[in-house]
Amino acid sequence: MAGPAPFAHSRNASGQRHPLGDHLRAVADLAAAHTAPFGGARLARWAGLWHDLGKASPRFQDYLAACEREPGRRHRSVDHKAAGALTAIGTCDELAFLVHGHHGGLPDQSDLRAAIKDWANDPVVQDARQAAAALGLLSHRPASGDLAYPSFVRDERSLEFFLRMLFSGLVDADHFDTERHFSPERAARRGGAPTLATLAARLEAAQAAHTNKTDDLVNRVRHEVYQACLAAAPSPPGFFRLTVPTGGGKTRSGLAFALRHALAHGLRRVIVAVPYLTITDQTADVYRQVLGDDRAVLEHHSGAGPVDDPDGAPTPHETWRRLAAQDWDAPVIVTTTVQLFESLFGRAPSACRKLHRIARSVIILDEAQTLPPVLLDPILDALRELVTNYGVSVLLCTATQPAFAAAPGFAGLPNVREIAPDPPRLFRLLKRVAYAWPAPNESAWSWARVADEMRAEDQALAILNTKADALALLDALADPDALHLSTALCGAHRRDVLAVIRERLKRGLPCRVVSTQVVEAGVDVDFPLVLRAMGPLDRIVQAAGRCNREGRLATGRAVIFRSEGDHQPPGPYRAGTDTTRGLLARGPLDLDDPALFEEYFRLLFGVVDRDAKGIQALRATLAFARVAAEFRMVEEDTASAVVPYRGLPGCAGIDHQGRVQRLLSDLQRPAAESHLGGARALLRRAQPYLVAVRRRHLDQTVAQGLVTELAGGLWAWEGGYDDARGLTWTGRDATEFVV
Repeated sequence: MAGPAPFAHSRNASGQRHPLGDHLRAVADLAAAHTAPFGGARLARWAGLWHDLGKASPRFQDYLAACEREPGRRHRSVDHKAAGALTAIGTCDELAFLVHGHHGGLPDQSDLRAAIKDWANDPVVQDARQAAAALGLLSHRPASGDLAYPSFVRDERSLEFFLRMLFSGLVDADHFDTERHFSPERAARRGGAPTLATLAARLEAAQAAHTNKTDDLVNRVRHEVYQACLAAAPSPPGFFRLTVPTGGGKTRSGLAFALRHALAHGLRRVIVAVPYLTITDQTADVYRQVLGDDRAVLEHHSGAGPVDDPDGAPTPHETWRRLAAQDWDAPVIVTTTVQLFESLFGRAPSACRKLHRIARSVIILDEAQTLPPVLLDPILDALRELVTNYGVSVLLCTATQPAFAAAPGFAGLPNVREIAPDPPRLFRLLKRVAYAWPAPNESAWSWARVADEMRAEDQALAILNTKADALALLDALADPDALHLSTALCGAHRRDVLAVIRERLKRGLPCRVVSTQVVEAGVDVDFPLVLRAMGPLDRIVQAAGRCNREGRLATGRAVIFRSEGDHQPPGPYRAGTDTTRGLLARGPLDLDDPALFEEYFRLLFGVVDRDAKGIQALRATLAFARVAAEFRMVEEDTASAVVPYRGLPGCAGIDHQGRVQRLLSDLQRPAAESHLGGARALLRRAQPYLVAVRRRHLDQTVAQGLVTELAGGLWAWEGGYDDARGLTWTGRDATEFVV
């Protein structure tokens, strides 16, 4: 006599259990729908049907019953993935990766093989398989055509990428169906965003109003670029680039192309990836201004802090943002290149859950030249896969286009089409900066000399290669009103400093700023004088993009100098500086010639190891865990410290000090006791107040009583935190400690 039907999950708030058969079928259907855009529906369906087969085991059912009897007690779980993974073996072996990893993450092939060997002799696993068979959960077997890979899966790396995309569809389906059982009201809050057609119409209406305001040269060029983007939108999907000088309006124009291109080809969303947190807010704000704030734009990155009601509860929009960030179910997404590519090469379910949403989308890579050269081969390979096999179009936006065209020994990107109308002409029209290069035999400038140059102007920006150099110049400047930007400041602090800078510039007040490279790419500030320490050529021209940005002066000044000590970040950054010096040895450089940057990047890509971590070889062996561990766009092993930021004078509106105090109080209690419930919510609240610190110095700072460990892997910074310098260490700057 058959026993009771098994359950996938225990009782929800309504007292209902979740029947296992219903869960398996629902996940199978959802996974098939998620992966249908790239030909994965049949395989994903079987992965969905097998993923929780182990829950048919009487032992797992006993575990669920124990959880219901004693809900406050922590019960030892019972493995429920092995039975489904073994079912895949001999049928479609690679689906075992998905089933095995749907909670813990995609495994390496060697680890999966070892697990399979152990499972074959494990009585608990065999009992689970027998229970599943007795209940009829294994009565249907896939037809041969169900297990065929799409024709584009032609080698090991394309298989690896395809499995990762299938995995995304499975874990998203599993999470969503589980959420429907336990939190149907939360599941109902998902979706509801405006259509791409609605957003395109809003953008065009906003652009028409914007264009009619003035008729100066800059706005005429911006309008010309915008129209060129609309004209290019019907072009067949593939790779595009928009080579526009700084201030040429590429943020709006690139979005106009992406929306219209998506509509022309039935694509589903626009994903905008920017390199630095300093410009994610800026980009998202521009988009919200023209597209509206009714679930049109999802901002998803580590610096996207919560927007709460006064009582601490999330606003309805914040609730939607948190849910949409899990699987990128939004029409326009603003994220970082770190978030995008570390997800594409990740293994954890939380990182991979959104990947299937990338299929049939438009990706805008803003400031594409900032992609790390040492990871360039795997990054470009992933982009080729997406464009060739997953219906994606990619737009590379920058004033300094990297040399991504294929060349001997460099696969590059195929058939990249330029959208901008005659880029050299645009650069000539928008030439707003005169460059002053160091003479061939000119000695390095002392910090006192750089400070003197800054004092000669009421408004000046100096950009240095390292935090130590920035603080040395700040000392030499000895200006109590000078401002500083670097990663020693938490995100909320940097945003406030930028607000002060923009207000001073707008009002014509004295404004002297000392910064690291965090201010360079895309940050919307406009100085008459920019001083830039010798560095990589693309960084120099991006720095100059903060000079006379709006063309209010006949000519701004960008002064490049050899800095005291010639300090440089290691690796590709130093290689870029050396390449710049090599070009400069030939004679003066014309930074208003886009062709110069293609030559620069060809030289740079020829001297760096474009796959320094061996990612491509690891991918070919299906080593998912090792790939995820090695693919790091930020090299340092870091920890995150909550800093006691109080807010800047004149930046009213947010009680930062109160927020930090409440946050620290909650982080010092067990997560279960938090009134917001859980470490993940606390981490979201902490993001604006975090500074990344080097783990190798933690022991020393712990011994000095400068940090205290909190919940969620965070630390509280107990040392100094200065309004200008940010985090300080025993009365000094923390340049050795802060990443």
